[in-house]
Amino acid sequence: MWRALFVSLSRNRTMKERVMRWGFVWRAASRFVAGERLEDGLRAIRELEAMGIGGILDHLGENVESAADAMRATEDYLLALDHLTALGMRPHLAVKLTHLGLDIGEEICEGNLRRVIERAAQVGTVVEIDMESSVYTERTLRLYRRLAPQYPNTRVAIQAYLYRSREDVERLIEEGIARIRLCKGAYQEPPHIAYPRKRDVDASYVRLMERLLSAEARQRGAYVAIATHDERIIQHALRRIAEWEVPRDAFEFQMLYGIRRDLQISLARQGYTVRVYVPYGTEWYPYFMRRLGERPANVWFVVRNLLRA
Repeated sequence: MWRALFVSLSRNRTMKERVMRWGFVWRAASRFVAGERLEDGLRAIRELEAMGIGGILDHLGENVESAADAMRATEDYLLALDHLTALGMRPHLAVKLTHLGLDIGEEICEGNLRRVIERAAQVGTVVEIDMESSVYTERTLRLYRRLAPQYPNTRVAIQAYLYRSREDVERLIEEGIARIRLCKGAYQEPPHIAYPRKRDVDASYVRLMERLLSAEARQRGAYVAIATHDERIIQHALRRIAEWEVPRDAFEFQMLYGIRRDLQISLARQGYTVRVYVPYGTEWYPYFMRRLGERPANVWFVVRNLLRA
Protein backbone atom coordinates (compact mmCIF):
# COMPACT_ATOMS: atom_id res chain seq x y z
CA MET A 1 0.00 0.00 0.00
CA TRP A 2 2.71 2.49 0.99
CA ARG A 3 4.80 1.80 -2.09
CA ALA A 4 1.82 2.14 -4.45
CA LEU A 5 0.84 5.45 -2.86
CA PHE A 6 4.27 7.04 -3.05
CA VAL A 7 5.12 5.74 -6.50
CA SER A 8 1.86 7.32 -7.65
CA LEU A 9 2.80 10.58 -5.92
CA SER A 10 6.23 10.50 -7.56
CA ARG A 11 4.50 10.86 -10.96
CA ASN A 12 2.04 13.58 -9.92
CA ARG A 13 3.17 16.89 -11.40
CA THR A 14 0.74 19.01 -9.37
CA MET A 15 1.94 17.50 -6.11
CA LYS A 16 5.54 17.89 -7.23
CA GLU A 17 5.16 21.63 -7.85
CA ARG A 18 3.41 22.13 -4.53
CA VAL A 19 5.52 19.89 -2.31
CA MET A 20 8.88 21.13 -3.58
CA ARG A 21 8.02 24.60 -2.21
CA TRP A 22 7.75 23.26 1.34
CA GLY A 23 11.09 23.74 3.06
CA PHE A 24 10.53 20.99 5.61
CA VAL A 25 10.05 18.46 2.80
CA TRP A 26 13.48 19.36 1.44
CA ARG A 27 14.91 18.94 4.95
CA ALA A 28 13.51 15.41 4.96
CA ALA A 29 14.67 14.75 1.40
CA SER A 30 18.19 15.94 2.21
CA ARG A 31 18.71 12.76 4.18
CA PHE A 32 18.64 10.90 0.86
CA VAL A 33 19.79 13.59 -1.59
CA ALA A 34 23.19 15.29 -1.31
CA GLY A 35 21.90 18.63 -2.59
CA GLU A 36 20.68 20.40 -5.70
CA ARG A 37 24.09 21.30 -7.19
CA LEU A 38 26.94 19.25 -8.62
CA GLU A 39 29.16 20.69 -5.90
CA ASP A 40 26.89 19.09 -3.29
CA GLY A 41 27.29 15.69 -4.90
CA LEU A 42 31.08 16.08 -5.07
CA ARG A 43 31.22 17.12 -1.42
CA ALA A 44 29.27 14.02 -0.38
CA ILE A 45 31.56 11.78 -2.41
CA ARG A 46 34.68 13.33 -0.85
CA GLU A 47 33.23 12.61 2.60
CA LEU A 48 32.60 9.00 1.63
CA GLU A 49 36.06 8.57 0.16
CA ALA A 50 37.58 9.83 3.41
CA MET A 51 35.94 6.80 5.06
CA GLY A 52 37.19 4.37 2.43
CA ILE A 53 33.85 4.23 0.62
CA GLY A 54 33.43 4.83 -3.11
CA GLY A 55 30.72 6.92 -4.71
CA ILE A 56 28.23 6.61 -7.56
CA LEU A 57 27.22 10.07 -8.73
CA ASP A 58 23.64 10.38 -9.98
CA HIS A 59 22.31 13.57 -11.55
CA LEU A 60 18.61 13.22 -10.77
CA GLY A 61 16.13 13.35 -13.61
CA GLU A 62 13.87 11.07 -15.62
CA ASN A 63 11.23 10.99 -18.36
CA VAL A 64 12.37 14.08 -20.24
CA GLU A 65 9.92 15.17 -22.91
CA SER A 66 12.11 16.61 -25.66
CA ALA A 67 15.36 15.88 -27.46
CA ALA A 68 16.65 19.24 -26.20
CA ASP A 69 16.03 18.21 -22.58
CA ALA A 70 17.79 14.89 -23.18
CA MET A 71 20.75 16.74 -24.69
CA ARG A 72 20.93 19.07 -21.68
CA ALA A 73 20.96 16.08 -19.34
CA THR A 74 23.77 14.53 -21.39
CA GLU A 75 25.78 17.74 -21.23
CA ASP A 76 25.27 17.84 -17.46
CA TYR A 77 26.83 14.38 -17.18
CA LEU A 78 29.73 15.37 -19.41
CA LEU A 79 30.25 18.50 -17.31
CA ALA A 80 30.26 16.37 -14.17
CA LEU A 81 32.92 14.13 -15.69
CA ASP A 82 35.03 17.19 -16.55
CA HIS A 83 34.79 18.43 -12.95
CA LEU A 84 35.66 15.00 -11.58
CA THR A 85 38.68 14.73 -13.86
CA ALA A 86 39.93 18.16 -12.83
CA LEU A 87 39.65 17.16 -9.18
CA GLY A 88 41.30 13.78 -9.69
CA MET A 89 38.12 11.95 -8.60
CA ARG A 90 36.82 8.74 -10.23
CA PRO A 91 33.39 7.89 -8.82
CA HIS A 92 31.04 5.87 -11.00
CA LEU A 93 28.13 7.57 -12.76
CA ALA A 94 24.52 6.35 -12.60
CA VAL A 95 22.17 7.22 -15.45
CA LYS A 96 18.49 6.69 -16.11
CA LEU A 97 17.79 6.13 -19.78
CA THR A 98 14.56 8.14 -19.71
CA HIS A 99 16.73 11.08 -18.58
CA LEU A 100 18.74 10.62 -21.79
CA GLY A 101 15.68 10.45 -24.03
CA LEU A 102 14.42 6.85 -24.07
CA ASP A 103 10.79 8.02 -24.14
CA ILE A 104 11.58 10.06 -27.26
CA GLY A 105 13.42 7.32 -29.11
CA GLU A 106 16.04 4.62 -28.68
CA GLU A 107 18.30 6.18 -31.30
CA ILE A 108 18.43 9.52 -29.48
CA CYS A 109 18.97 7.79 -26.15
CA GLU A 110 21.70 5.54 -27.50
CA GLY A 111 23.58 8.48 -29.02
CA ASN A 112 23.50 10.36 -25.72
CA LEU A 113 24.44 7.28 -23.72
CA ARG A 114 27.40 6.56 -25.99
CA ARG A 115 28.73 10.07 -25.42
CA VAL A 116 28.59 9.64 -21.64
CA ILE A 117 30.11 6.13 -21.70
CA GLU A 118 32.92 7.15 -24.05
CA ARG A 119 33.85 10.15 -21.92
CA ALA A 120 33.72 8.00 -18.79
CA ALA A 121 36.01 5.45 -20.45
CA GLN A 122 38.48 8.20 -21.34
CA VAL A 123 38.73 9.31 -17.71
CA GLY A 124 38.75 5.78 -16.32
CA THR A 125 35.38 5.36 -14.68
CA VAL A 126 32.22 3.27 -14.98
CA VAL A 127 28.67 4.09 -16.05
CA GLU A 128 25.93 2.22 -14.21
CA ILE A 129 22.64 2.09 -16.12
CA ASP A 130 19.72 2.25 -13.72
CA MET A 131 16.62 0.15 -14.27
CA GLU A 132 13.30 1.96 -14.17
CA SER A 133 9.78 0.51 -14.21
CA SER A 134 9.08 -2.71 -16.10
CA VAL A 135 7.81 -0.67 -19.07
CA TYR A 136 11.47 0.07 -19.82
CA THR A 137 13.15 -3.23 -18.90
CA GLU A 138 13.39 -4.75 -22.35
CA ARG A 139 14.51 -1.52 -24.04
CA THR A 140 17.10 -0.89 -21.33
CA LEU A 141 18.58 -4.36 -21.69
CA ARG A 142 18.51 -4.09 -25.47
CA LEU A 143 20.60 -0.91 -25.34
CA TYR A 144 22.94 -2.43 -22.77
CA ARG A 145 23.51 -5.49 -24.95
CA ARG A 146 24.40 -3.33 -27.92
CA LEU A 147 26.93 -1.26 -25.98
CA ALA A 148 28.37 -3.59 -23.34
CA PRO A 149 30.61 -5.68 -25.65
CA GLN A 150 32.24 -2.48 -26.93
CA TYR A 151 32.33 -0.67 -23.58
CA PRO A 152 33.45 -2.82 -20.65
CA ASN A 153 33.04 0.22 -18.38
CA THR A 154 29.26 -0.29 -18.31
CA ARG A 155 26.97 -2.09 -15.88
CA VAL A 156 23.23 -2.56 -15.79
CA ALA A 157 20.77 -2.89 -12.91
CA ILE A 158 18.63 -6.01 -12.56
CA GLN A 159 15.59 -5.94 -10.28
CA ALA A 160 15.05 -9.12 -8.26
CA TYR A 161 11.30 -8.58 -7.90
CA LEU A 162 10.66 -9.10 -11.62
CA TYR A 163 9.84 -12.67 -12.66
CA ARG A 164 11.83 -12.21 -15.85
CA SER A 165 15.09 -11.39 -14.04
CA ARG A 166 16.21 -15.00 -13.68
CA GLU A 167 16.13 -15.45 -17.46
CA ASP A 168 17.72 -12.04 -18.02
CA VAL A 169 20.62 -12.90 -15.70
CA GLU A 170 21.18 -16.25 -17.41
CA ARG A 171 21.25 -14.61 -20.83
CA LEU A 172 23.73 -11.95 -19.72
CA ILE A 173 25.98 -14.61 -18.20
CA GLU A 174 25.85 -16.62 -21.42
CA GLU A 175 26.72 -13.51 -23.45
CA GLY A 176 29.67 -12.73 -21.16
CA ILE A 177 28.35 -9.29 -20.19
CA ALA A 178 26.82 -10.00 -16.76
CA ARG A 179 28.15 -6.85 -15.10
CA ILE A 180 25.16 -6.32 -12.87
CA ARG A 181 23.96 -4.06 -10.09
CA LEU A 182 21.51 -6.39 -8.34
CA CYS A 183 18.74 -4.54 -6.50
CA LYS A 184 15.29 -5.52 -5.24
CA GLY A 185 13.29 -2.90 -7.19
CA ALA A 186 11.61 0.35 -6.13
CA TYR A 187 8.63 0.68 -8.49
CA GLN A 188 5.08 -0.53 -8.07
CA GLU A 189 4.52 -3.44 -10.42
CA PRO A 190 1.42 -5.62 -11.00
CA PRO A 191 1.49 -9.17 -9.56
CA HIS A 192 1.67 -10.79 -12.99
CA ILE A 193 5.04 -9.03 -13.58
CA ALA A 194 6.69 -8.93 -10.14
CA TYR A 195 6.62 -10.84 -6.87
CA PRO A 196 4.12 -9.05 -4.62
CA ARG A 197 5.43 -10.47 -1.32
CA LYS A 198 8.65 -9.34 0.30
CA ARG A 199 9.75 -12.85 1.24
CA ASP A 200 9.51 -13.93 -2.40
CA VAL A 201 11.49 -10.88 -3.53
CA ASP A 202 14.16 -11.68 -0.94
CA ALA A 203 14.31 -15.32 -2.08
CA SER A 204 14.66 -14.21 -5.70
CA TYR A 205 17.42 -11.79 -4.73
CA VAL A 206 19.40 -14.52 -2.98
CA ARG A 207 19.02 -16.92 -5.94
CA LEU A 208 20.24 -14.32 -8.43
CA MET A 209 23.09 -13.21 -6.18
CA GLU A 210 24.30 -16.77 -5.68
CA ARG A 211 24.11 -17.43 -9.42
CA LEU A 212 26.25 -14.37 -10.15
CA LEU A 213 28.76 -15.34 -7.46
CA SER A 214 29.03 -18.90 -8.74
CA ALA A 215 32.28 -20.15 -10.24
CA GLU A 216 30.61 -20.82 -13.60
CA ALA A 217 29.29 -17.26 -13.86
CA ARG A 218 32.62 -15.78 -12.80
CA GLN A 219 34.44 -17.82 -15.44
CA ARG A 220 32.21 -16.07 -17.97
CA GLY A 221 33.14 -12.65 -16.59
CA ALA A 222 30.23 -12.04 -14.24
CA TYR A 223 30.53 -9.21 -11.73
CA VAL A 224 27.84 -8.43 -9.19
CA ALA A 225 27.24 -5.29 -7.18
CA ILE A 226 25.21 -6.51 -4.20
CA ALA A 227 22.93 -3.49 -3.82
CA THR A 228 20.93 -3.93 -0.63
CA HIS A 229 20.68 -2.69 2.95
CA ASP A 230 19.19 -6.00 4.09
CA GLU A 231 21.71 -7.20 6.66
CA ARG A 232 20.46 -10.79 6.55
CA ILE A 233 21.12 -10.95 2.82
CA ILE A 234 24.52 -9.31 3.23
CA GLN A 235 25.52 -11.83 5.89
CA HIS A 236 24.32 -14.65 3.63
CA ALA A 237 26.43 -13.22 0.82
CA LEU A 238 29.50 -13.05 3.06
CA ARG A 239 29.06 -16.71 4.03
CA ARG A 240 28.82 -17.77 0.38
CA ILE A 241 31.79 -15.60 -0.58
CA ALA A 242 33.92 -17.27 2.08
CA GLU A 243 32.62 -20.78 1.34
CA TRP A 244 33.12 -20.46 -2.42
CA GLU A 245 36.36 -18.45 -2.12
CA VAL A 246 34.99 -15.70 -4.32
CA PRO A 247 37.77 -13.20 -5.10
CA ARG A 248 37.06 -9.64 -4.01
CA ASP A 249 37.42 -8.33 -7.54
CA ALA A 250 34.27 -10.27 -8.54
CA PHE A 251 31.78 -8.35 -6.40
CA GLU A 252 31.13 -5.27 -4.33
CA PHE A 253 28.47 -3.92 -1.98
CA GLN A 254 26.33 -0.91 -2.86
CA MET A 255 23.94 1.15 -0.76
CA LEU A 256 22.02 4.40 -0.94
CA TYR A 257 23.10 7.76 0.42
CA GLY A 258 21.63 8.35 3.88
CA ILE A 259 20.81 4.72 4.66
CA ARG A 260 22.83 2.40 6.92
CA ARG A 261 26.04 4.40 7.06
CA ASP A 262 27.11 2.17 9.95
CA LEU A 263 26.89 -0.91 7.74
CA GLN A 264 28.73 0.83 4.91
CA ILE A 265 31.61 1.73 7.21
CA SER A 266 31.72 -1.75 8.77
CA LEU A 267 32.02 -3.49 5.39
CA ALA A 268 34.63 -1.01 4.17
CA ARG A 269 36.72 -1.55 7.31
CA GLN A 270 36.64 -5.30 6.59
CA GLY A 271 38.30 -4.56 3.27
CA TYR A 272 35.29 -5.01 0.99
CA THR A 273 34.60 -2.63 -1.87
CA VAL A 274 31.62 -0.47 -0.92
CA ARG A 275 30.00 2.16 -3.10
CA VAL A 276 27.23 4.55 -2.17
CA TYR A 277 24.73 5.93 -4.67
CA VAL A 278 24.87 9.74 -4.28
CA PRO A 279 21.98 11.59 -5.97
CA TYR A 280 21.95 15.33 -6.51
CA GLY A 281 19.94 17.84 -8.53
CA THR A 282 16.76 19.86 -8.57
CA GLU A 283 14.64 16.92 -9.75
CA TRP A 284 14.75 15.22 -6.36
CA TYR A 285 10.99 14.88 -5.79
CA PRO A 286 10.35 11.53 -7.60
CA TYR A 287 13.42 9.95 -6.03
CA PHE A 288 12.39 11.11 -2.56
CA MET A 289 8.85 9.78 -2.99
CA ARG A 290 10.20 6.33 -3.88
CA ARG A 291 12.43 6.36 -0.80
CA LEU A 292 9.41 7.20 1.36
CA GLY A 293 7.56 4.27 -0.21
CA GLU A 294 10.41 1.98 0.81
CA ARG A 295 10.75 3.39 4.33
CA PRO A 296 7.36 4.42 5.77
CA ALA A 297 8.96 5.54 9.06
CA ASN A 298 10.23 8.60 7.19
CA VAL A 299 6.67 9.59 6.33
CA TRP A 300 5.95 10.65 9.89
CA PHE A 301 8.63 13.33 9.77
CA VAL A 302 6.85 14.90 6.81
CA VAL A 303 3.39 14.49 8.38
CA ARG A 304 4.42 16.07 11.68
CA ASN A 305 5.86 19.10 9.91
CA LEU A 306 2.83 19.39 7.64
CA LEU A 307 0.51 19.51 10.66
CA ARG A 308 2.64 22.25 12.21
CA ALA A 309 2.66 24.34 9.02
